Amino acid sequence: MMIETAILKNLEKLPESVKQTVLDYIEFLVKRYAQEPPKTEKAAKRGGIGIWKGKIWMSDDLDEPLEDLKNYI
Repeated sequence: MMIETAILKNLEKLPESVKQTVLDYIEFLVKRYAQEPPKTEKAAKRGGIGIWKGKIWMSDDLDEPLEDLKNYI
């Protein structure tokens, strides 16, 4: 509600001819966004299976316990 209050306070300071222009613009915005919701930033599309093929390397012993942790296992 703070935005609406600020808009109204500033609108009262304007001459009538400018108030009509503001009203016209508001009506334009209402029509525009009634048809299509405002666009928000979309997250980048994620790739499908195999997108990293040939770009990364994984050790063959990845699942083997680490030497430092053998005492705890």
